[in-house]
Amino acid sequence: MADISILVVDDEKEIADLVEIYLVSDGYQVFKASSAQEGLAILEKEEIQLVLLDIMMPGMNGLEMCKKIRETNNIPIIMLSAKSTDLDKILGLGTGADDYVVKPFNPLELTARVKSQLRRYTQFNPNSNLHENARNEISIRGLTINKDNHKVTVFDEEVKLTPIEFDILYLLASNPGKVFSTDEIFEKVWNEKVYEANNTVMVHIRRLRGKMKEDERQDKIITTVWGVGYKIEK
Repeated sequence: MADISILVVDDEKEIADLVEIYLVSDGYQVFKASSAQEGLAILEKEEIQLVLLDIMMPGMNGLEMCKKIRETNNIPIIMLSAKSTDLDKILGLGTGADDYVVKPFNPLELTARVKSQLRRYTQFNPNSNLHENARNEISIRGLTINKDNHKVTVFDEEVKLTPIEFDILYLLASNPGKVFSTDEIFEKVWNEKVYEANNTVMVHIRRLRGKMKEDERQDKIITTVWGVGYKIEK
């Protein structure tokens, strides 16, 4: 794992140093930044596979940095915050974050989240020497998903998704007509037991719909079954 680099952006040196100790012991290379500006500069120079990003920082905060990263990059972003309100979670995930951890956190839980996100990202970005073909392709309601090259098109227009957004869409499209509750989506996509899944899944679904321009069409691809969950019809 020495070739996997993680960027830790936190203005609290003690926390950044603690996180570094655990990540390095797991074999990761760690870059640290005490501000968003410093973190963005590192991202431009280094090949980073995951970002651990504190929300509350002077100057540009973590939410603003997250938006900036998402303009050009789909690497996993895990937000860190001392605030545990649902509003903070929605803000963090709504800006493009993949996961959210509340301070104080158990370092072992944090490293487990890191491994989970890196595993998904690796699957989402296969090595370029792998053959890209259409054997694992789903076409349904104007939507085409290719699992081999992780390419998604909606009515022939390519849509750029993060790994989690892709996994949610693939889950629904692979089971046409089946309604998945937010808890079921969370457990299948995140591969974890449910913890406040409802808001997390809803934010990702809303972001997914936005990228697919669902608000511009009367005939939606993703259907909300009120009080139950989400589905994609045949």
